[in-house]
Amino acid sequence: MTALQVASLYVGLNLVILLILGINVIRYRVSTKTSLGVGTDPALERACRAHANGAEWTPGALIALVLMAMLGAPVMAIHAIGVTLTVARGIHGYGVASKDGPNLGRFLGALMTLVLYAVLGVGLVLHAVTG
Repeated sequence: MTALQVASLYVGLNLVILLILGINVIRYRVSTKTSLGVGTDPALERACRAHANGAEWTPGALIALVLMAMLGAPVMAIHAIGVTLTVARGIHGYGVASKDGPNLGRFLGALMTLVLYAVLGVGLVLHAVTG
């Protein structure tokens, strides 16, 4: 696989995660007859936050992943970032959607995402200034 194909794989996988989280919101909206907002159902609120958090954090990492591929990063580096992102967003989404309060999925997913953002941000800046 080329670097861009590998990046495309992880973009696709993360879009599927966002799709699943979005379908979960729709499922709760239909069952609670809530067309806007979260109403009074804590499960709907968790579902909405799980989807919203993914929609807030995933795009930036995916843009960075595609930039890495376009700049000629090694395929294995793209795989490492892509796997980490996909696992992080998957376990975070599950952790937020399934349980109230702090839990291991939320903690690990958030931590992995923050570390990934730092690595991607610093790496792209360094590449830009050093060529």
